[in-house]
Amino acid sequence: MINESMTNEPIAAYQQQIELALKNKKYGSNPKELYEPIEYMMSLGGKRLRPVLVFIGCEFFGGDTSKALHPALAIELFHNFTLVHDDIMDKAPLRRNQSTVHTKWNDNIAILSGDTMLVKAYQELCKSPSVELPKLLELFSETAVKVCEGQQLDMNYEKLYKVSIAQYLKMIELKTAVLLGGSLKMGALIAGADEKSAQNCYDFGKHIGIAFQLQDDVLDVYADAEKFGKQKGGDIVANKKTYLLLKALEMVESNRYLKEELHQWINAPSFDAKEKVEAITAIYNFLNIPELARTEMKKHYDMALTYLHEISVDEIKKQELITFADSLMVREV
Repeated sequence: MINESMTNEPIAAYQQQIELALKNKKYGSNPKELYEPIEYMMSLGGKRLRPVLVFIGCEFFGGDTSKALHPALAIELFHNFTLVHDDIMDKAPLRRNQSTVHTKWNDNIAILSGDTMLVKAYQELCKSPSVELPKLLELFSETAVKVCEGQQLDMNYEKLYKVSIAQYLKMIELKTAVLLGGSLKMGALIAGADEKSAQNCYDFGKHIGIAFQLQDDVLDVYADAEKFGKQKGGDIVANKKTYLLLKALEMVESNRYLKEELHQWINAPSFDAKEKVEAITAIYNFLNIPELARTEMKKHYDMALTYLHEISVDEIKKQELITFADSLMVREV
């Protein structure tokens, strides 16, 4: 599934182009409390996966990639807007190993700066070529609404006692995966791809996105906290309904002792965070949960490839897209 030796020079060039455009972009200056958090958030880096997908989707169908820059920046602004607001809701202290916006400033500033990022995203998108703009606006807006639906479901599930794995997979499809699919489809539309091919790109990206989020669930527990840039075991501390927790809840039904221990930790009104993370991680290890999560990841990765194979383009271009999909999955555990 994954080949860590794969490299792709065009992708690196797209990343550099995005970084340069973001570095030179001016968001505003006054009041500084509104704009400094935006500059801070956009400077934290990352692989710029979603905007790169816009470029790839455009190049995939032989389009003019210079037309993809503004839509790509719109996608990146929107993505970072969601992160600013998600961090408030999750009370997360770290993002990319740096203080989150609401921690560095406060919740109110983070909310307003996030709102401004969303508006700036639409302003950037409106710089797209006028011929493609109506379709791009419709896709962007539909995708944005789905991401919000997914975030609300995520918060709902924190309070629900019972959530099925199917419900969870639908939630991460909305919260995370549709933005990857939408980014790729946006690029395809810029290049003038037919609707069926553009939709196959969307479905490819969507299933890669589901696999990506499942890996995120594993990394939250098992990654080196410093390298991953987040609070280690934050999902466990918050009782987030991740694939790992839901699979564990399903499997402990046949083991009374493990069931009792797991439910005690989940329902404990007060606890030592480190102790809770260690105890639940031990249960995951005993039940082989990480490997089961990786099996589910592989399933969605393979489903993504079936959509890719339906598209009539050069096999070399398909391999370049597979290479990029692989690069999304190569993260340290």
